Amino acid sequence: MAIRFPSLIANAKQFHKLQSLLNRNQSDVPKGHLAVYVGEYQRKRFVVPISYLNHPWFQDLLHRAEEEFGFNHPAGGLTIPCSVNAFVELTSRMHLS
Repeated sequence: MAIRFPSLIANAKQFHKLQSLLNRNQSDVPKGHLAVYVGEYQRKRFVVPISYLNHPWFQDLLHRAEEEFGFNHPAGGLTIPCSVNAFVELTSRMHLS
C-alpha cells in the first residue's frame, strides 16, 4: 500500500486555507450557524443555521455545489450554485417545516 504524499500535502494546504478563512470570518457568524455564498453571477452571503445541513433540500444543494465546484469554491467559502431568489424561497420553506 503506497501513500501518495502530493495528495496529502494538497489536502493539508486546502484544510489550512479553509481553517484560516473560518477563523477570519468567525466573529461575524453566530455559534450554530455557517456562512454560504449564493448566486449564479454575483454572490450574496447568507448566514444559515447548521441544522439546515440535515435537511434533504439543503443536502441537494450541497450535492449540486460538490458537482459544480468540488472543494474549490470561488468565493473562498461554501458556494451554492442557484439563484438568490430560489435559495431564499427554499430556506423559507425549510424554516417553516
